[in-house]
Amino acid sequence: MKNFALIGAAGYIAPRHMKAIKDTGNDLCAAYDVFDSVGVIDSFFPKCSFFTQYELFERHVTKMGNNAIKGDGGICSGKVDYVSISTPNYLHDAHIRFGLRAGADVICEKPLVLNPWNIDAIKSIEQETGKRVYNILQLRLHDAIIALKKRVEDGPLDKVYDVDLTYITSRGNWYYTSWKGDVHKSGGVATNIGVHFYDMLSWVFGSVKKNIVHISAHDRVAGYLEFDRARVRYFLSINYDTLPVQAKEEGKRTYRSLLMEGTEVEFSEGFTELHTSSYKNILDGCGFGLEEARNSIEIVHDIRRASPVGLKGDYHPFAILPQSSHPFGW
Repeated sequence: MKNFALIGAAGYIAPRHMKAIKDTGNDLCAAYDVFDSVGVIDSFFPKCSFFTQYELFERHVTKMGNNAIKGDGGICSGKVDYVSISTPNYLHDAHIRFGLRAGADVICEKPLVLNPWNIDAIKSIEQETGKRVYNILQLRLHDAIIALKKRVEDGPLDKVYDVDLTYITSRGNWYYTSWKGDVHKSGGVATNIGVHFYDMLSWVFGSVKKNIVHISAHDRVAGYLEFDRARVRYFLSINYDTLPVQAKEEGKRTYRSLLMEGTEVEFSEGFTELHTSSYKNILDGCGFGLEEARNSIEIVHDIRRASPVGLKGDYHPFAILPQSSHPFGW
């Protein structure tokens, strides 16, 4: 049994990490968040030590190597083996550094970091500490995406596929008030809701050759990516108004579509257990490390810095949808 600590216990995605820790037969000994709405811990590790002050959490984790500290099911003996991170994107880099220097391996939510050079700095700390950093890149474990990758690999070597990626996940006005609405903290729409899709595309279709942004706004981003084996038009949005009519009529607030050569690649189901699968892979020594995360971080970094060209060239059909004003007039 491995000892885990969790940073970001009150976040939306934190329960998936708690479940993955429990499902893999391990123990969550310590958790931290500035917010104390963390009653969900009781469903998984009711004896977990919880902190709202970072200094006390840090001291607790540091002392665990020298003391037996009570955790779920009895005693967490010895040090923390893994630090899991599900904090706001801009804090990932600092929390990864803490985990490594605390003598633990690190499991971090996507995006691993906001900038490519952060990866290089963390790599140096990996070498210094002898510990590893793993990123949750769950689409690589999705059966439909694995099958897609095999289909491309088994196809003609000179074939370049035409792909349309559409992902709309509606968010209310709270989004813009939270850290997610601050591009300096979240990285913007492409980073916050799209980084795992860009990782999937580069994993399946190879290296990026072109990265053109057509539209970039507070609620959407649309562009064109050319990979070794694919020409991809993409549209990502958090605006309910951009949903297809059928999705709205069915009462849905999320729409996910991947068209390859005009044929739908169905991958809307099967997400429930992917965090647990990711943890199993990591614990088996097969997790996705720093270099596996690099392509997607470079893609979203370049999108963030790009000057949108407007509706020119080969753009996604949804890119023509009317843009809305910021709900708070910013």
